[in-house]
Formats: sequence, structure tokens, C-alpha cells
Amino acid sequence: MYTYYISVGSNIGNRRQFIMGAYDSLSIHPQVHRITSSSVMETEPWGYTEQDVFLNAVWRVSSSLEPHDLLDVLQSLECEAQRKRDIHWGPRTLDLDIVYALSDDGACMYINDARLVIPHPYFWDRLFVLEPLMELDKAFTYNGESIGDRIQTLKK
Repeated sequence: MYTYYISVGSNIGNRRQFIMGAYDSLSIHPQVHRITSSSVMETEPWGYTEQDVFLNAVWRVSSSLEPHDLLDVLQSLECEAQRKRDIHWGPRTLDLDIVYALSDDGACMYINDARLVIPHPYFWDRLFVLEPLMELDKAFTYNGESIGDRIQTLKK
């Protein structure tokens, strides 16, 4: 059983409905055993900033799906939400990113290939990921730094 942390975002159309629809679909997948969501937060865009504000959350997912198989499921949910990839970091109906993953023995998983990078290369620099992640796991650490300390550093 793997534990995945998935960053969730939407800034086009009925943002909350896109997020909740994906949550509901993922929660009934036969290889997803538990899904827990942080609260949904409104956040400013990151990277490409000339766009509407986002709704963001993080989901903690327990699943028997291998990482690339989960990626396929997440991308199919984005497709169902008519996600377009016109502008890098641009507006989107639904964005689902695996930002961190733990193997069945609790070790951090590392993947770096053409389709998937875990841990996500920017997750530790994005408040819109870290704040909801801290809601799910106040004791989360990465490279020896606590999530609370990292959030304080980014807010300075």
C-alpha cells in the first residue's frame, strides 16, 4: 500500500465542482483504499501570474496503484474536466499532481523519468501545497526541515 500526497487546483469555471468531482471519482476507484482532503483554500497563482485565483487542496491517498498507474488515473480525471495545457503553469479546470509518495514501508519514493518526477520538484517552494499539506500532516519533514519551519521561511 502506497501513500500519495496529491496537490489539487482549479481556477477556471466551477472550481469547487471540478475538485469535488475528481475527489468523488478517485474515492470510488477500486484500488484507492482511503482518501483524505485538506480544506480547500483560495490562493494566488504561482509561476504564470496573469490569471484568476485558484482553489487548492492536498489529498492524502492510500492506494495499491503503482505511481505511473495513479498518474494515468489522475490525468484521465483532468481530461474528464476538459483540462487544456496551452500555457505552462497557466489557467486550468483541474490540476492533479503527485507531489510526494511513500512506499509501503514508509520510505520516500523517488522517481525521475519522462512522465513523472516524485517528489515534485517545486512542492517544497509552494505555499499553496505546503499549507494544506500541513493540515494533513503537521509532523511532515523534507530534507530534515519541518513543514512549519518551511512555511515560515517562505512567508518572510
